[in-house]
Amino acid sequence: MTALQTDKFYYAGTWMQPSGQDRMGVINPATEEQIAEIALGNAEDVDRAVASALNAFESFSRSSKAERLELLAAIRAVYEKRSEEMAQVITSEMGAPIRLSRNAQAAVGIGHLDGFVRALEHMQFEFENLQGDLIVKEPIGVCGLITPWNWPINQIALKVLAALAAGCTMVLKPSELTPLSGLLYAEILDEAGVPPGVFNLVNGTGPEVGAALSKHPDVTMMSFTGSTRAGQQISIDASANIKRVALELGGKSPNILLDDCDVEAAVKQGCRAVFMNTGQSCNAPTRMLVPASLYERAKDVAKAAAEATEVGDPAEDGRHIGPLASDIQFGKVQALIQQGIDEGATLLAGGTGRPNGLNHGYYVQPTVFADVTNGMAIAQEEIFGPVLAMISYSDEDEAVKIANDTPYGLAAYVQSGDLDRAMAVGRRLRAGMVRLNGSDLDYGSPFGGYKMSGNGREGGEMGIEDFLETKCVSRP
Repeated sequence: MTALQTDKFYYAGTWMQPSGQDRMGVINPATEEQIAEIALGNAEDVDRAVASALNAFESFSRSSKAERLELLAAIRAVYEKRSEEMAQVITSEMGAPIRLSRNAQAAVGIGHLDGFVRALEHMQFEFENLQGDLIVKEPIGVCGLITPWNWPINQIALKVLAALAAGCTMVLKPSELTPLSGLLYAEILDEAGVPPGVFNLVNGTGPEVGAALSKHPDVTMMSFTGSTRAGQQISIDASANIKRVALELGGKSPNILLDDCDVEAAVKQGCRAVFMNTGQSCNAPTRMLVPASLYERAKDVAKAAAEATEVGDPAEDGRHIGPLASDIQFGKVQALIQQGIDEGATLLAGGTGRPNGLNHGYYVQPTVFADVTNGMAIAQEEIFGPVLAMISYSDEDEAVKIANDTPYGLAAYVQSGDLDRAMAVGRRLRAGMVRLNGSDLDYGSPFGGYKMSGNGREGGEMGIEDFLETKCVSRP
């Protein structure tokens, strides 16, 4: 892999020197060693990048659907060629095991692109309504994109590709914890021939670069994925000039096991979903709701599943999980595990401290709590680690009530031997995505949630529509 331009930002179609001297180390979470140093931007860098995007918007906003499809095809070809590089970068900067990086973390860059292509091919940008007026869908303008560290390319692809498909220009601020994948993605877009100024990248912190983007008068839309607290601040900052704000925030997703499910299979599957990516997924089913009649059996299965989950070096191939992405996240997860113990939940597996044999790196033990009540912190707060809370319920109505008793509404899961019954329960859940019996969303399906989990949807046609304005033209 060629050396990344960690000391520069990308705008106006080239790599530019930052205006300031601030730098930040990038830490490998498996070794706790610095693997790179990046330049940190400021408001002046944001001004330059936004000016580049604004200058490019006039021409790119008038590009045809065919031209944008051709551009997406070129991006796909380059990305596919450099996919292994991307997997290696993600493993080194955020600790995803290399098999997960190859099969999911990096692979989503192709999957989401294909989903957007299918959507764009069928989208109409001009059509008549029932009254005979012309409805025109137009790109909204310059977009500020802020992406997280837990699935870095997943969110970059969902935002950047949707904006490109819509005809928008943009400034991307990747997470400062995982900036290398963003820099590599910028190289891919440059190699693919994205016109100068259409895509721009400035690294930096949220309070500095993120706030400058959110407040910038020439930025028409903000698309953010991350914590609810940060999403609230972005909404406040964006309100001065009434920007559109699309938010994909936290989750505390329920996984309802109905009394006719295969309890052993459902619990094992639920545990795998929680522990995957070391629990650092906003849609992880971290609250397992089990009928009282199956609860003791479910506890035994969950305990065994956690104890069988291996933790190890993300650079080595295998089915193990890796470390958390940062020391900050490690401290947060350790504190919440201890809080669960202090609140009186029963610790079935795992607990505080690193797994045996791992004395450095941000590794945590796969942890399962039983006898959890829904008012406990571990049932209400997004832990973002491999921690499962098991809650008992008496009947279906109580299960639905507990499931919906959360400030979040991103995802929900239902397991049943009767698909119609699972569907009936799924319809009662206040969540943007409901997964029945181990199913998953296809690329191009809308990703997003209710309540404090955000607004807007990402992926496919609905993801592109978030970046479009609607104009109605009446004619004599």
